[in-house]
Amino acid sequence: MGSTSAPLTLPVLPLDDEVVLPGMVVPLDLNDADVRAAVEAAQAAAGSQPGKPRVLLVPRIDGTYASTGVLGTVEQVGRLADGDPGALIRGRGRVRIGAGTTGPGAALWVEGTRTDESAPDPLPGQVADLVKEYKALATAWLRKRGAWQVVDRVQAIDDVSALADNSGYSPFLTTEQKVALLETADPVARLRLATQQLRDHLAEQDVAETIAKDVQEGVDKQQREFLLRRQLEAVRKELRELNGEAEGEESDDYRARVEAADLPEKVREAALKEVDKLERSSDQSPEGSWIRTWLDTVLELPWNERTEDAYDIQGAKSVLDAEHAGLEDVKERITEYLAVRKRRNDRGLGVVGGRRGGAVLALVGPPGVGKTSLGESVAHAMGRKFVRVALGGVRDEAEIRGHRRTYVGALPGRIVRAIKEAGSMNPVVLLDEIDKVGSDFRGDPAAALLEVLDPAQNHTFRDHYLEVELDLSDVVFLATANVLEAIPEALLDRMELVRLDGYTEDEKVVIARDHLLPRQLERAGLDKDEVTLDESALRRLAGEYTREAGVRTLERSIARLLRKVAAQHELGERELPFTVTDGELRGLIGRPHHVPESAQDPAERRTAVPGVATGLAVTGAGGDVLFVEASLADPETGAAGLTLTGQLGDVMKESAQIALSFLRSHGAELELPVADLKDRGVHIHFPAGAVPKDGPSAGITMTTALASLLSGRLVRTDVAMTGEVSLTGRVLPIGGVKQKLLAAHRAGVTTVIIPKRNEPDLDDVPAEVLDKLDVHAVTDVRQVLDLALSPATAEARPEVPAAA
Repeated sequence: MGSTSAPLTLPVLPLDDEVVLPGMVVPLDLNDADVRAAVEAAQAAAGSQPGKPRVLLVPRIDGTYASTGVLGTVEQVGRLADGDPGALIRGRGRVRIGAGTTGPGAALWVEGTRTDESAPDPLPGQVADLVKEYKALATAWLRKRGAWQVVDRVQAIDDVSALADNSGYSPFLTTEQKVALLETADPVARLRLATQQLRDHLAEQDVAETIAKDVQEGVDKQQREFLLRRQLEAVRKELRELNGEAEGEESDDYRARVEAADLPEKVREAALKEVDKLERSSDQSPEGSWIRTWLDTVLELPWNERTEDAYDIQGAKSVLDAEHAGLEDVKERITEYLAVRKRRNDRGLGVVGGRRGGAVLALVGPPGVGKTSLGESVAHAMGRKFVRVALGGVRDEAEIRGHRRTYVGALPGRIVRAIKEAGSMNPVVLLDEIDKVGSDFRGDPAAALLEVLDPAQNHTFRDHYLEVELDLSDVVFLATANVLEAIPEALLDRMELVRLDGYTEDEKVVIARDHLLPRQLERAGLDKDEVTLDESALRRLAGEYTREAGVRTLERSIARLLRKVAAQHELGERELPFTVTDGELRGLIGRPHHVPESAQDPAERRTAVPGVATGLAVTGAGGDVLFVEASLADPETGAAGLTLTGQLGDVMKESAQIALSFLRSHGAELELPVADLKDRGVHIHFPAGAVPKDGPSAGITMTTALASLLSGRLVRTDVAMTGEVSLTGRVLPIGGVKQKLLAAHRAGVTTVIIPKRNEPDLDDVPAEVLDKLDVHAVTDVRQVLDLALSPATAEARPEVPAAA
């Protein structure tokens, strides 16, 4: 309920940026002129009135007076705690300020009206709950500040208005909030406003305490970690002194090593994380040794080490020519690569899109042609480090990409180990025998090589052990293989194919003279002046004692020859110096093993009887000569049909069926007695039955052998052939022409028949081989028979004509 009274005339005591609520007792400094004037005016007026002097406490904010003030009584005038004169004033009630008036003294006098309202009695339930909530909040705040005596005083206040005005003591309230409390006349509304203000302050205080706690915990953790690290260093120092180790022998300071190392930023971050783990782990923990091994591996890698390429193109070409005879294709490709690198470097295009200009070459060819040694020559020509990675028999994918560190004995993959061994990020890496890679339950290593050998993605190669990116884009990868078909298609697509099809006889002589002989002389303990090999001896060694695409057997023959001469000299049987000629080879190392058919007695040659033809094939060891034999069974004892022997594949068996069908359908046209084929069994055999054979290129050879058998005409000894045959007699193209012609040249064949559509492949054959071969390109099997079969004669064994 509201209560009204007669107007009051009171001196104004202004409060700058401060508010006093009813019930509050405040000391004021009388040194302030306005305060002193108001108190003196109140005392002068009180002389004629009963009671204590009264003043009107009015907030003055930024020079503006509030519309409501508080009636205050001057309880006491005296000295404050600091000795200054002061007055103790108690707030009694709210006064609405009216018009100004006059009064004694220098103070400002105004008229005002009391506006205090009383709360209902008894209190409604909601108001009682509000009183209880305010007391609870005030108690919580006071307890946090340790003001236990004030808690009891607040709990003892039952009046709603007094309880609300008691919040005027709260130091956290702003002047605006206190003015709002002052100007709210309704006690319930005032208590609700005070409760809300207290609730908001407690919520802010909780957030501030949480933040302060988090900050303090962080600071405490850093201080604790710092303290523990210093203690750990002290313990380690004591242990070193106890074990008699010198201070400088401490090798476990990985943090200093990582910070001093020249590492990429991401690698440095990963290494420091591992150092943190190492420092937290105990000496007995197995994890410590794993981390040390990993850190050692990372620190040993040449992250920013690179060798400068030798951009002397002429010099590089000279190095390749000096170290390898022949192999023009691969030497030309390396020269092109160096020339392009030089131009890119001159124009500032060394790194494009994060990648450099690496190369991936696949050297495919038979054994012994110099694929592995070519890798060293490439590195020598480029001025780079060389490292060889043997992949033969590798079956575990982790060998390429590394083991996860969770495995016991985990190691990085062979690629990472090769980079570490090379000591630079741009070596020449030779992936030897890539076609011998296998696969089993441990994964497919060839699939793991897909990322390594892809120039578009190997600049971010990630090894399972390292788990940090490694840039392989500047590495020159050379892969070697014997069999092209054994390389997975996806892997082959990432490499540039360079074929090495073997050496001609002239190239072998040059290699033996310039490379093999000096090396074997040194191994045999002989000087170059003590034993010399005549060129005729080298040529015969290459032609008759060895028959291979490469030069390994030739080198072994030279070594055997020199050992024999050295032994004879030690036994006193031969004087040095000594020159070996072709006539002395048989006495030193025995008879030749590969005498050409053309050099044998005509009666001893394989083609000395009808039904035998000479074909050409490609094996893993290069090209080779293949003989085809055909026979007809006795009509009384042999069963009709076709029999094939020699461990043949399905394609070759079908070629034999096609050859037989062609002769049956075109026998009359070819003047062949094909009637014999109906009742008599046909047997086709390929000697060297232990060697698997397959492919369509023996089609015309089998047709020629059957035609020779039926006609009784011999196949010319000096003729070899290759080509697929169709049912209509067309000769279809085949592969491996260069290797087959090299094999024919080694075997002493002078006439070779190839399909017409393979004629462009002759450009790859060395000129010195083509000069010694009479190559016929044919389109029909009738042309083959005209060229290969000797003319019919009345003799049982007609003479073999001279070479065409």
